Amino acid sequence: MSLGEGDKAALRALAHPVRLQIMSLLTGAELTAAEVARELGLTHANASYHMRNLLAGGLIVAAGEEKIRGGVAKRYRYDAHSEPLAGARPDEQRRAEFAALAHELIRRSSAAHFAERRSLLSDGDFWVDPEVWVRIRDKISAAVVELHEAAQPPRTPGTVRTSTTVAMFQSREEPS
Repeated sequence: MSLGEGDKAALRALAHPVRLQIMSLLTGAELTAAEVARELGLTHANASYHMRNLLAGGLIVAAGEEKIRGGVAKRYRYDAHSEPLAGARPDEQRRAEFAALAHELIRRSSAAHFAERRSLLSDGDFWVDPEVWVRIRDKISAAVVELHEAAQPPRTPGTVRTSTTVAMFQSREEPS
C-alpha cells in the first residue's frame, strides 16, 4: 500500500524527536512557537520550523491568534480527539510511528523517577477473544483520552510530570 500525500506529510512530521516533544507540550496547553522554544530550549525559528511541519502533517491544529508587541502570535494545540495517529494507517507508516515513539520513550525514560508502585510497565503477546480485545482496547483508549483532557500547561503548580506511551494492535496470524 502506498502512502498518500497527507500520510507522507504526517510521517515526515514525526521524523524528528523534537516534534514528539512539541506534541506532548501542546496536549496540556495552547502554546505559541516562542513558548515552545522557551520550554524546550530551542530558538524561536527552530520551534516555528518544527511546528510548521507538525501542522502540515495534520498532527497539531491552529488554536487562535493573539497580538504580542505589535505582531501576531499563533497558538497551536494537539487534540487527542482528532488524533491522526489513532486512525487507520498504512502498515509502513504505522511502523515508522511506532519506531519514533519507541525512541521518544527511550529519551523520556532517561529522566524517569521510578518510585515504588508509581509506574506501570506491561508487555505481552496475548491471544484473547475478539470481544475481550475490543472491550479492553476501548477502555485503555478512553483512559488515554481522559489523561489528555486532564493535562495542564508545563510546570503548572500542583501537577506532576508524567510520561505515557501506549501501543496496542492486533497482530496478523502467522502461517501454520
